[in-house]
Amino acid sequence: MRFIGNKELITSEILQLIEQKGLHNKQLTLFDAFCGTGAVADSLKNSFKLIANDMLQWCVIYTRGRVCAQDCTFEKLGYNPVDFFNSNKERIKGFFYKNYSPGASSRMYFTPENAGRIDYFRTTIEKWKDSNAITENEYAYLLACLIESVSVVSNTAGVYGAFLKAWDSRALKDIEFKSVDSKAVPYKNAVFFNSKIEDIVSEVNCDILYLDPPYTQNQYGTQYHLLETLVLYDNPDISPITGSRSTTPMRSDWSKDYKSHILFDKILAKTTAKYVIFSYSKDGFMSKGFIEASLKRYGKPDTYVCKTISYRKYTNFKSREKQDHFEYLFFIERKTEDAVEYESPLNYIGSKAKMISSIKRYSPKHFNSFVDAFGGGFNVGININATAVVYNDINHFVSNLVSSFKSNDTYQYILYLKRIIKKFGLEKENADSYAKARDHYNSLPFDKRDPRLLYAVILYGFNQQIRFNGSHDFNNPVGMRWFNDKVLEKMISFSRIIKEKNIIIESKDYTDLLCEIDKNTFTYLDPPYMLTNGSYNDGKRGFHGWNAETEQKFFDFADKLNAEGKRFMISYVLEHKGQFNEQLNGWMMKGGYNVINVDPIPGNKRKEILITNYDAYADTALYNKKQVPEEA
Repeated sequence: MRFIGNKELITSEILQLIEQKGLHNKQLTLFDAFCGTGAVADSLKNSFKLIANDMLQWCVIYTRGRVCAQDCTFEKLGYNPVDFFNSNKERIKGFFYKNYSPGASSRMYFTPENAGRIDYFRTTIEKWKDSNAITENEYAYLLACLIESVSVVSNTAGVYGAFLKAWDSRALKDIEFKSVDSKAVPYKNAVFFNSKIEDIVSEVNCDILYLDPPYTQNQYGTQYHLLETLVLYDNPDISPITGSRSTTPMRSDWSKDYKSHILFDKILAKTTAKYVIFSYSKDGFMSKGFIEASLKRYGKPDTYVCKTISYRKYTNFKSREKQDHFEYLFFIERKTEDAVEYESPLNYIGSKAKMISSIKRYSPKHFNSFVDAFGGGFNVGININATAVVYNDINHFVSNLVSSFKSNDTYQYILYLKRIIKKFGLEKENADSYAKARDHYNSLPFDKRDPRLLYAVILYGFNQQIRFNGSHDFNNPVGMRWFNDKVLEKMISFSRIIKEKNIIIESKDYTDLLCEIDKNTFTYLDPPYMLTNGSYNDGKRGFHGWNAETEQKFFDFADKLNAEGKRFMISYVLEHKGQFNEQLNGWMMKGGYNVINVDPIPGNKRKEILITNYDAYADTALYNKKQVPEEA
């Protein structure tokens, strides 16, 4: 049958990819999450244990009919139902006759003769089911056959959103009860769901997740309402013009820009599958760049595959397309949950986004709560698993920005950003529009300065830095960056995880956190560095700077934690551009603290170290307690 996004033409590409990855015939379970008309499920049914799902009931039934066709012997019925239906001319003036033909309405989906036949087929199939004359698989098979038969004589342009106002020649032909197309091989095992994938993904145990979601604003529930009514057999209330049942229960957020992005992130994060295969059109809401960034966040980068497949797009007689249609086929092997690292959507100077693996590797094995005392963009704390994570930054503008991702609905946040971008005409290197947006933000009273507005301005500023003057007005100049797909991916994944975790956001001097830290708390400290300079430690931005006196205060704070048996880790730089921090070195030597030389970070000339008051190498194969580097 004709179906938007049908994958019949690329099933061979999917099978080839699976074989190349060595996943074929390994007794694995494949979850076809948007099964549609079952093209992929049917082609793979003898190679995998199958789980098929779709939010539309008719799709689930149609797929089940195809997959399980080899089981349908109709032994209890005692004869071939296809031959039986085609051997008579019986008609019933039922729901379809009265509502979808000129027999008793003005709608022209079917001729009165064909509509009467459809009612007869549907009523008879239901009677056989109610009398236990057919099995559940046979019931699904016959309904799949009926859907196939209906599609051949429907007076539509390929979908059922509306009917044609003149009879198409094929609609005038007498309906024939046709056998649904099915691969003539047995299936290993099959389970079927009728749900939204986002509601069940974490509960479905599978090895491979295959995703083929909607990619445009076309709502399948609207386009195929008639088939849903045909399968459900519930004689629903219908709209006066098109005769559609209520489509509200069938509406999919995958057919909405940005909501599809948010759902994609959720599915990748929550699936139990080890492997993900994803089909998507180049014409879809999500760009290739966004998809790649998402897949590489949750998948092992060296397993990432993107194949471009060219095939003719589905068309009808009113819309012929000569240009090639490109479909992307993606593959990843997922990381373990603990290996997934999230990145802040804030480009904060001194970010530890590239050090997360080192910080986690050398953190204590057991602790209840975690304190990120100089939270900044929150790249560290967001990646720590603890019963509670405290984020703190003395700069309330920054802490409010971080809080905004937790407190605002992500979809509404994105729409807000888009409105601001459109309102001021923000674009990279456009100094005039940028100045208008920045000036508007600075003109507002402090209690009216929405962090979402600030974030929109930041996105188009120089290097997307967070920079204020002494009066706390935002004063970063225009830049060459913008709200691109990589930023969007960071924002969506970060916003989801910050909402899911128990995050406590504070904005105070780090010394005031002491009362919140007990022996079951692990404290991470990433203070300003004496040997480097940034907008947060130069003392010119309306906040205190960082000097030898404040550094000694910081050392005293760490010593106090140590004296009370409270574990900490400090990120710092011992030497930079030929300078050496003697004050830091002397303090470490005196306290007998452990020093870990972090592996060089690409693009970062600083020699980062981690300082701990516990043995970070204990119980690991890496045991090799290090002291201050010899060159110190």
